[in-house]
Amino acid sequence: MEISLMQMLQAREHRVQRQQQLQKQYGKPLICFTMNIAGPEKNSPLIRFGFRLGCTRLEAALKEIPVVHSIREESATGCEGYYVCDADPKILKHITCKIEEADALGRLFDLDVITQEGKQTRPVPRKCLLCGNHAMVCGRSRAHSVAQLQEKTRQILMDAAVEEISRLAVQSLLCELYTTPKPGLVDLRNSGSHTDMDFGTFLGSAASLWGYFRRCVSIGIATAQLPPEETFPQLRQAGLEAEKAMYRATNGVNTHKGAIFTMGLFCGAAGRLLDFDPHALAAECAAMTKNLSLDGHTTAGGRLYASHGITGARGQAMAGFPTVIHTGLPALQAGKHLGLNRAGCGALLAILAQLDDTNLMKRSSPEAFRALQQQIRELTQKAPYPTAEVLETLDDRFIAQNLSPGGSADLLAASFFLLFLSDLTKPE
Repeated sequence: MEISLMQMLQAREHRVQRQQQLQKQYGKPLICFTMNIAGPEKNSPLIRFGFRLGCTRLEAALKEIPVVHSIREESATGCEGYYVCDADPKILKHITCKIEEADALGRLFDLDVITQEGKQTRPVPRKCLLCGNHAMVCGRSRAHSVAQLQEKTRQILMDAAVEEISRLAVQSLLCELYTTPKPGLVDLRNSGSHTDMDFGTFLGSAASLWGYFRRCVSIGIATAQLPPEETFPQLRQAGLEAEKAMYRATNGVNTHKGAIFTMGLFCGAAGRLLDFDPHALAAECAAMTKNLSLDGHTTAGGRLYASHGITGARGQAMAGFPTVIHTGLPALQAGKHLGLNRAGCGALLAILAQLDDTNLMKRSSPEAFRALQQQIRELTQKAPYPTAEVLETLDDRFIAQNLSPGGSADLLAASFFLLFLSDLTKPE
């Protein structure tokens, strides 16, 4: 949406009034955070992502400083953040300058420090996005066109989105790994029902996938204007190459094949939408995989589908990952106050109680699995977030019976991913 000059002037007046109101109310310095965006379009999903990421950086930098009030506003005329701080304006200026100069994304941040007297601290000269000269000089001489500045801005924002989304994908795999104790799975306690892999195997595997996740986000961005089903073949090819990288890192052990499929889809959806609402991302995954076949009898999942109608990971994707959206993510959100580890343990059991986990079924039978699943349901109904002692007993049982809910672990990682994305980008 393009904004007129009059709208921008009105927005600037509103910003000044908001600053004055906050200073009158609190009598302390404040930081006013806006984005340096060239051209008539001042807000978009990509711009909002950059702004919210900037808020996250600023809030982290202010963690040792009392913030007595903060508020964010996101309108068509741009994104604005206000942080009233109980600190010396010189200290605040030092903090904001470090953020602005940290990297390319920081150069899009405009972090003004206003003293308690209502005066703006002396501005630090900024460099031009395109040539590195003083931005004010380039602006006055019109050395660069608006279109050039817009393209450079978009590239900076896209690069930041690719890097941050892929980082959160790897972080999610690690959070699933570190969640302990997990029945039958590799964690900090033991290697579960696995003799061919351990904690270190999973660390190496997760590290090998960072580039793959970056590629998936980039594919999503590059194909965003195409029908969603046309994105999937490119993601699938990237996934096949990622599997090879995984096997190289693990000496031929399958640690993350299911996660490559699931997390790759979510990264591609995030790139396509640049909107991080969990329901929207899950729906986009469904749209991308709507032409995916459930046949494939050469695989364990394919055989279970042929004999019992169990759809596995493909069915989850085609349905928009209902177990993630309606079970895993809500369990993490509800238990987050207990800490991510305990919330993750509870979320895994909640997923296991609902999911037709093909990894678990192939180690037992559909009938034995149903009986076990009912027992898990009864356990979670009594204690949604069981104690470590209860989980360790369950872990020992799974190991004794050689059971491993790998499919549930993949969806736990996806649930972590959606939790981290929504936490990062949610407005206040």
